[in-house]
Formats: sequence, structure tokens, C-alpha cells
Amino acid sequence: MNIVKFVVAPLAVLVVLAAGWLLFALNWSYSEGERAGWVQKLSNKGWMCKTWEGELSLVSLPGSTAEKFLFTVHDDVVAAEITRHIGKRVALHYEEKVGLPTTCFGDTRHFVTKVTLTEDIPLGPGISLPNPPSALPPAAPAASR
Repeated sequence: MNIVKFVVAPLAVLVVLAAGWLLFALNWSYSEGERAGWVQKLSNKGWMCKTWEGELSLVSLPGSTAEKFLFTVHDDVVAAEITRHIGKRVALHYEEKVGLPTTCFGDTRHFVTKVTLTEDIPLGPGISLPNPPSALPPAAPAASR
């Protein structure tokens, strides 16, 4: 009877508290926002818990040093959408999660939930560069002579 009172009950309380904290940390966002830039890398990695880990290059002005924004994607559909736009300027909507206990949920605190292809690249006030088209039509076969 004493073992239940002094060992099992406190362990059960700890398990319930840990599960409660995990549910809270997964469903609550410390912050959310958007970052725009060029996706340079996206890979599916992890020993047991596979997550998509990516790198977004943020450049404010041409010729300036690029800052990297590291992010994690849990949704395979969002990861496929990002993969389609690698090398193009995109805006990533993210949620920042704080307090997750292990890296099994991702290597970063920034979890991307949506990607949007941006149409132009602002270089300055009133000056913009068009984003390259996402798919070029196939070239017509050359006529043989």
C-alpha cells in the first residue's frame, strides 16, 4: 500500500503534468509572422522523428550580406509546396513555439504553416524586379532540314 502512495501516485502526477505541458506547448504560439526571401535548402531529417528542416535567405538590398532564417515544417503538403518554389522569392508564414522538450518536434522554434510565392522583388521605392515564372512552357521541336 505504501509503494502506491509514495511511488506510483507521484509518478502518475508527473506524467499527467508532462503531458499537459506538451499539449500546451504544441498548441500555443509565442509569436507568429512572415519572413520573405529565397528558400535555399529543405531536407527531411531526423533519426526517429522525421521533420522538414529548411533555410530561407533574407536579403534586404542587392549586394548586402544575406541573413539566414532557419525553419521547421511538419506538414508534408506545405513541404511539397516549398520544394516547388525553391530558388524563387517566397513569403513563409510561421509560428514560434517555445518550451518543446526535445528536438523530436524540430530543430528550430519556427514552424512554417503556409508558403506564398511573391510576385515581385522590391529593390527600392518604385523599383521592382519580376519573379521568374514557376514553369516555362516546353520549347517547340526544331524542324529538321
